[in-house]
Amino acid sequence: MNAVLVNTAFACLLAALGLSAAGRLTRRGMLEYFGNVALGIGWIALTVLLVSRWRAGGFAPLSNQYESLVSLVWCILLLHFALSAGQTVSGISFWTALLSLLFLGIASLLDPAVRPLVPALQSNWLLFHVATTLLAYAALSLATLSSVIYLIRFRPDGPDLAGVDAFTFRAITLGFILLTVGIILGAVWANEAWGTYWSWDPKETWSLITWFVYAIAVHLRRLHKWRGKRFAWLAVAGFACVLFTYFGVNYLLAGLHSYA
Repeated sequence: MNAVLVNTAFACLLAALGLSAAGRLTRRGMLEYFGNVALGIGWIALTVLLVSRWRAGGFAPLSNQYESLVSLVWCILLLHFALSAGQTVSGISFWTALLSLLFLGIASLLDPAVRPLVPALQSNWLLFHVATTLLAYAALSLATLSSVIYLIRFRPDGPDLAGVDAFTFRAITLGFILLTVGIILGAVWANEAWGTYWSWDPKETWSLITWFVYAIAVHLRRLHKWRGKRFAWLAVAGFACVLFTYFGVNYLLAGLHSYA
């Protein structure tokens, strides 16, 4: 069942990618609409997959890189619809589908077996801390996608991209708030598990670096009115930190979070 649901989600994301691209090229909004429908069906397939793994293991499916990636894609699709409800960015469905396909493709290379929790993860904090952090990463992913759209479409005498810029800031604000809460929850869990709120573990250190980058972004936007290209590039730079915190630390740096 795991393989069927993953393949279904992958097929839906691939269909969304094609439909969204065709919609942009032919300027037919109906194709982009059906691309969003395909994204929604893919999200439902991933929901069923995660619920089934939760029931099979008896714990939230957030315990390893495979489950984390699937959950991250689920969060990206969820926030794609939530953030687009108030202000849709043309073309965002294409990029959302592309990034989701990439992450789901990486997940398909990993072991999908449901295994018992290691002792360090046998806590209710697993759901609160990891879920909040993944939602933060999802929001920051969408901020990066809208930044890419901004940079691709930007021309000195081109169309007004204020809506794209506003979407980026809204996604960064949400991601920054969620990341802050996730770090706090992680510190509380660390104190319960290891007897200290902060140990400068590589994952903790890079999470803090990422937090500072987005804190600077929010500060520059609100107080110094950073907009446009330089704010878009700052969002892309911040996401590079997210990717290293999420992937690089796990595979390149040993620490207390190496079990992930």
